[in-house]
Amino acid sequence: MKRLVYFLFTISILMLWSSCRKDFDFAPSTGNLEFSKDTIYLDTIFSNIGSSTYNLKVYNRSDEDIAIPTVRLGEGQASNYRLNVDGMPGKEFQNVELLANDSLFIFVETTADIEALSQNSLEFLYTDAIEFDSGNNLQKVELVTLIKDAVFIYPDRDNTTGIIETLSFDIDGDGTPDDTTLQGRFLEDNELTFTNEIPYVIYGYAAVDEGDVLTIEAGARVHFHSNSGLIVTNNASLKVNGALSTDQELLENEVIFEGDRLEPLFADVPGQWGTIWLFNGSADNDINYATIKNGTIGVLCEGNQDAIDTKLTITNSQIYNSSNFGILARATSVTAENVVLNNSGQSSFAGTFGGRFNFTHCTIANYWTNFGRQFPALLLNNFITDDNNIDTGNDLVEANFNNCIIFGNDNPEVILENIPNSSFDFNFKFTNCLIRFQNTNNFFTGDNYNFSNPDLYENCIFNAEPDFKNPFENLMMIGENSAGNDQGNFVFASQVPFDIINTSRTASPDLGAYQHVIFDED
Repeated sequence: MKRLVYFLFTISILMLWSSCRKDFDFAPSTGNLEFSKDTIYLDTIFSNIGSSTYNLKVYNRSDEDIAIPTVRLGEGQASNYRLNVDGMPGKEFQNVELLANDSLFIFVETTADIEALSQNSLEFLYTDAIEFDSGNNLQKVELVTLIKDAVFIYPDRDNTTGIIETLSFDIDGDGTPDDTTLQGRFLEDNELTFTNEIPYVIYGYAAVDEGDVLTIEAGARVHFHSNSGLIVTNNASLKVNGALSTDQELLENEVIFEGDRLEPLFADVPGQWGTIWLFNGSADNDINYATIKNGTIGVLCEGNQDAIDTKLTITNSQIYNSSNFGILARATSVTAENVVLNNSGQSSFAGTFGGRFNFTHCTIANYWTNFGRQFPALLLNNFITDDNNIDTGNDLVEANFNNCIIFGNDNPEVILENIPNSSFDFNFKFTNCLIRFQNTNNFFTGDNYNFSNPDLYENCIFNAEPDFKNPFENLMMIGENSAGNDQGNFVFASQVPFDIINTSRTASPDLGAYQHVIFDED
């Protein structure tokens, strides 16, 4: 009986309290809203690619609960912007309630087709506004987005099944195509030259077919969607023909490979796209003056280590913010000059399963901070290990590092692994290099780490500071206090007489890709 009495009493109190409350009597707003910003800049997007989501906070600073009669986009339902007001999606809202001295969030995003907005424009500034109320109480927050046109390359999708086209090419070298699960398509003949006129946006993998050459001209911009990249197949080639830029921030003449999210938030996010994959059988690939950033593997180069011509020649280029490897080279050949590698989730350069590698005046660094990494800046081995933990070996014919800096924020930054007591070659040499390697507690033993052996390590400097400008921001220039200054071998310097920004190095060669400079005081 007591429980029933208490229950009825509680219900009556709640009903009385509710009937007496005036908090839920909402007065119309009077045009006195305040906003966290008066203009929302949604940064740059590509045509028909959705933006990030941006937010606006709306404040009611008064002591009264109010109802905003309308919250709408200026262009109404025709607007290419989309709103979410306090959890409700749409483009127009009625009687939006806002308690006294409270606030609400509005989220904004957009997708727009530049061809529908402007004829023959490569860029278009698209604007609208969020309008609050009307008449004398009208308040606005402007919306601004720059939309870029682009060449879009993407695989076909079956309209009936929704299945996306996948690549089929010779994987095992038997001369017949093999089906893959890689979404993508082969480039047509009229797509084999990328110009600098407008950017390229690739969905899936754009593949270079047998016998074809993909040429990318100076100043071109290539953007990849998630899980996308380039594949160069059997007897095909990639020619990246970048050139020296006068503006080292704009890099107007370099070829830049990166993701398709243009907002500043994504400028340095690793792993946004797949890789540039130089498949087994591709040949005579050249990359000059390129920036390759924010991929999973910057360049994946496989096979053909015994070919007469080097599989990949990469010069005057930088690769950074790779979630796994900067360059992963397997049983292949790579020649690198004036190359900067940095910030990789695993190794910046991994030469695995043998091969032939020659690096001169390169900076191989790793200042990765996103999470812990297990591998050094430079990894060399002459084997692969299968799922049954069985090693298969292959000759490391040569791995020469001349006038290089190999450094990072971990220790050691070089690991050399070969199959013990095997007949497979493991030939390497470091000449005039600055290397981070502190053999704590003599953990690393054996001939590979005999740093007093001039046949393996000649005129090398260990654990002295390279004096990078800011390696965590991929600014890998060296300063006047670098231990690598004036330490280069003149013979190798004469083979690469200018550094990555075209400064002569022959008079007093410094180590790495850059001649030292005097840093400006901040």
